[in-house]
Amino acid sequence: MACILGQETGFNFTARRNNSLTSSDRILAFGFIALVCLGIAVAFACFGAWLILPFAGIEVLVLFLAFRWIERHARDYERLTIAGDVLQIEIAERERVERLQINRWWAQVVCERNGSRLALRSHGREIEFGRHLSNEQRLVVAGALKEQLRSL
Repeated sequence: MACILGQETGFNFTARRNNSLTSSDRILAFGFIALVCLGIAVAFACFGAWLILPFAGIEVLVLFLAFRWIERHARDYERLTIAGDVLQIEIAERERVERLQINRWWAQVVCERNGSRLALRSHGREIEFGRHLSNEQRLVVAGALKEQLRSL
């Protein structure tokens, strides 16, 4: 979670996924896990338990699909910027970037008490924000956003 405040920048908040591994580290981790899994399966197959090989193959395939999904969504982010009278929301998901602009004076912050949901409402339209944040972080962002929308 990154939040930048200042007079010249207005209000800028960017939320990104928590990626503990880089792209190359993910490849190394997958390769190591797949090698160990298939190595153990081959060893058991040599002792006569050949039926373990298809299950190990399915396990590695499912792990590959999970790592591939993580890699595709590694660069997702949400950015909220207030500059002057314009509140701009930018949502990047995979290769698609969606930008929405609303008037800051008409914007309302909608936040559940437990922080499970954060949205901005304007002119009968609601825009979800904060998918990459925890409940506590959503509450902090909602408070900062309400304060920024009220200030001149």
